[in-house]
Amino acid sequence: MELIHSGKVRDLYRLDDGDLLLVATDRVSVYDVGLPTPVPDKGKLLTALSAFWFDELADVVANHVVSVDDVPAEFAGRAVRAKPLRMIQVECIARGYLAGLGLREYQRDGAISGVALPPGLVEGSRLPEPVFTPTTKVSDTGHDEFMGFSEVVDQEGREVAERLRELTLEIYTRGAALAAERGVVIADTKLEFGWSADGTLTLGDEVLTSDSSRFWRQEEWEPGRAGGQRAYDKQFVRDWSLTTGWDKTEPGPEMPDDVVEATRARYVDVYEKITGRDWV
Repeated sequence: MELIHSGKVRDLYRLDDGDLLLVATDRVSVYDVGLPTPVPDKGKLLTALSAFWFDELADVVANHVVSVDDVPAEFAGRAVRAKPLRMIQVECIARGYLAGLGLREYQRDGAISGVALPPGLVEGSRLPEPVFTPTTKVSDTGHDEFMGFSEVVDQEGREVAERLRELTLEIYTRGAALAAERGVVIADTKLEFGWSADGTLTLGDEVLTSDSSRFWRQEEWEPGRAGGQRAYDKQFVRDWSLTTGWDKTEPGPEMPDDVVEATRARYVDVYEKITGRDWV
């Protein structure tokens, strides 16, 4: 194997046969900074939840998965053998509820990525219908920034831009409906697409996980709730990090044991609710 990229959370290897190996570690990243404290089982939980969704959504769009079993023994449970893709430089985000950066954009402009929204919405409000709010993958600031749909058209062409929007909203809508039946609100999610060797538009990276999505318990969802919705995803760690006085620059703060345990418990809880499987 050849290590070709080590990210804040995932490591990417090239295998001898040309496939890629996407390994999810137990590392945690918030505000584009890796934290020094791992969360036990996080990599396996992300991989297992992604595998569930890739299977559920296989009829919507092709995905990059070759196998979740045929991987080197040292990475068993936390790795996906995948097809190489030429990634599209757009973060495809679907929002069904108002939260996070989308909320701040709405409060400033009454719109997100140029999509106008009704007045009077508050944190946690359900949108009239899911919206496509893409962001850049690379910017001068080093952080993702909102793109208007016209910018995606300029970058990728109208046909591809419309297909990205269509697929993003369909995946979100399908996933959110299934999760809602099982007591979980998927407020928003981020997807990544690329081109396979034969030119097929393909879903890659991860899908509808606790790192790429905003999850709330259905029974606790309350628009305008004081302090925001209770997070069952990485937002819990983001919220904790801001209580430490950290300035969002390197190095990130060490997580205490109780925060590590609470984070892991949330990832396990969402996995079990959505998949209907016990985490062993």
